[in-house]
Amino acid sequence: MGIRNQIAEYLFLKKRDPKQERTQWMKYMHGMNRISLLVFIVGLLVMLFRWLFLK
Repeated sequence: MGIRNQIAEYLFLKKRDPKQERTQWMKYMHGMNRISLLVFIVGLLVMLFRWLFLK
């Protein structure tokens, strides 16, 4: 699976493959990855805001 497909699935932009096995631990891992990706994006947006508007 490509990185773009994984990110799209984490952000609910694309449905996951129904043929792929999904265990409870996979759900936990994907949830943590989703949270960390969203926190990273929020951090980038805060840094961009501070750089553009709070010079």
